[in-house]
Amino acid sequence: MSRQNETLARIERFNRRHGGGVSAVYRQGGYTLTVAETGAPVARLKPTGQSDTMRVYYWSHREKWADAGPLGGVILPLDDALKTIASEPVFWAWA
Repeated sequence: MSRQNETLARIERFNRRHGGGVSAVYRQGGYTLTVAETGAPVARLKPTGQSDTMRVYYWSHREKWADAGPLGGVILPLDDALKTIASEPVFWAWA
């Protein structure tokens, strides 16, 4: 299984365990998460190249992806990134 497919499978397992409702696709070097029903943007994860760590982005009021952290970005292991996305309201503002 390719690294992209493995990561998508992990995202999908997390999604199912937490009630579903999110779609994930790999494109342009990262993973875009959207609300499955509407296509509204939720988050973007870009691999850092270090193990399974991801740089986390949210959909900003400027209608583009922006760093989730106030000081230049949040980098987390995939499981922690998914937990953060699930629990922080900033990711769901457009949902």
